[in-house]
Formats: sequence, structure tokens, C-alpha cells
Amino acid sequence: MNKISIIIPILNEAEGIETLLNYIICNTSMHIQSEIIVVDGGSTDGSQNIVKQYKEVALIGSEKGRAKQMNVGAKHATGNILYFLHADSFPPKNFDKLIIKNIKTGNVAGCFRMEFNSTHWWLKFCGWFTQFNWRICRGGDQSLFITKKLFNSVGGYNEHYIICEDSVLINELYKRKCFTVINSKLKTSARLYEKIGVWKLQYHFLVIHFKKWLGENPISLHSYYKKHIC
Repeated sequence: MNKISIIIPILNEAEGIETLLNYIICNTSMHIQSEIIVVDGGSTDGSQNIVKQYKEVALIGSEKGRAKQMNVGAKHATGNILYFLHADSFPPKNFDKLIIKNIKTGNVAGCFRMEFNSTHWWLKFCGWFTQFNWRICRGGDQSLFITKKLFNSVGGYNEHYIICEDSVLINELYKRKCFTVINSKLKTSARLYEKIGVWKLQYHFLVIHFKKWLGENPISLHSYYKKHIC
């Protein structure tokens, strides 16, 4: 029997975590076993108190850092399928059925195509490209499903990376030729683009990816992120 463990890392997500949890609970099938695990990295805005209101949700504390938080969530997961979801991303309806269907056909890891909650033409264009199963089109905002066996085999998320942790893991999955894209749309927030500016943020993301391609270490990448984005 397949079981999905939905793992959501959070840090000061009081503004939106209730909406996401309500959505997840309403859009999981009664016929599929699942659990929801929220991993808090030390929120100071009352996020934990909101999560504690949900009996269906397990709240776990962790050191700050999305890679660390997601690895902690995976260790506590009882499902044979892990589904990592950002706190500002909403998977398509029947997402659990779609994941199970793909697992049964041999697709042991993958994501959904994505769209931003924005009408900006560039963000709509970027979202359109995520339907293609190309490595360059991938990102953590698209969520990630993966069998627990495969996740453990690749060593989980690399905790040396404070940013780009999704990219490192997905690169490994593409190397193993075991990644698929489900052609149903996940909607994610464009809040960072709205805060920083679409072109400015896109430029800084490109710089980070170029630096990573050149072999810069995780500390240097995080320093650039903190200086120009965070």
C-alpha cells in the first residue's frame, strides 16, 4: 500500500500557512493514505500556533535551513513516497492521485508544471516552459515527489546548501534519468518577484546559477543571495 508523506518546511509563514493546510486537507483523497508534516525552522511570527490547531498535521522543529528541515521531515515520514512542498505553493487538485498514478507506472521522482499567481508576461512565459522535462526548467517551487527509497539512495538534500538545495538534488535525479513532469499546474506565489522586482530578481537568480555552474561554494552563493535578495 502506497502512502504519501507531504513535507512542508516553514519559517515565519503565519500569513499563508493556514490557507495552504486547508487546501491540502480538502484536496487529499480519502482512498489514499497520506500524512502532513510541517517542519518549522524557528518561526517567530506565531506560525507554530497556527499549525498546532490541526490535529491532522504533525509539527516538527528543526534547525533553520530548508535542506535541513526537509531532511528532518523525511526522517519522520512514515510514507514510502515523499512529497516536498513549499509553503507558498498550491499543487493541483487530486495531486495525490496523480503522484500515485505516476509511481505505479514507474516514475519514481518528479514534479508538476508550474504557474505564478501573476499576470506579468515574463512570469507567465517562465511558467509555460515548466511543462517540458528539461533540467533547465526545474526549480523547487514546482514541488518534488520521490520514493523514500530513492531519496535515501541519493543521500537526501545536501545540507551544505542554504540556497540551491533543490537544484543539487534534482541534478542528481536527472543524472539517473528518473525524473518526470506531471502535466498539471501547481500555482506558486510571485511574492518575491513583487517585492524585489521581476527583472532585478531574475538577474540575481541568473547570476547565482552561473556562479554555481562555475563551481562556487555554497557559502559564497548564500552570501550573494543575502546581499542582493534576502
